[in-house]
Amino acid sequence: MKKVRNTKVKAMVSIGMLSSIAYLLMLLNFPLPLFPNFLFVDFSDIPALLATLIFGPAAGILVEFFKNVLDYFAKGSPTGIPVGHIANFLAGIVFILPTYYVYMKLKTKKGMTFALIAGTIIMAGVMSALNYLLILPAYTALLNMPDMRNLVVPFILPFNLLKGVMMSIIFMLLFIRMQAWINKFSAVKNV
Repeated sequence: MKKVRNTKVKAMVSIGMLSSIAYLLMLLNFPLPLFPNFLFVDFSDIPALLATLIFGPAAGILVEFFKNVLDYFAKGSPTGIPVGHIANFLAGIVFILPTYYVYMKLKTKKGMTFALIAGTIIMAGVMSALNYLLILPAYTALLNMPDMRNLVVPFILPFNLLKGVMMSIIFMLLFIRMQAWINKFSAVKNV
């Protein structure tokens, strides 16, 4: 009983720490040349992916949620509604969950490579659809901007693919060194 309680406390503390790290990484965002100035790359999904691998999908979703809540309260939103934060939250989820589920089937370094490729492709596709259907129309309505849905194919899709590749490369560099540690502590996710 005491061991289960200690494990739950470790999981909660770890999720809090990973959320804080994700928030700090979110602050270190930067634009990419040739893309619109509202698209920024950050590596804040990496701590969420670590949380997912160690503690399970709910932990990764919590890290994504907490980092966006922290960022919204710290910076606010030009629309008054956290449209960008919701988009970041959804992008994070559709990156980490497919990556996690593919990796659970193929628990090797090569399997993680396939998982990250799947996560990147799914994230880019889903976010393109969501941007076309919901996110960009919300910005258009809330900020009285012209319709920006024509940016999805030439900019948003390639941006998300490039962002996913960049996150995947950095995560693989970490994963190669941390795989044994991640596998050792991933037993905690059953709590």
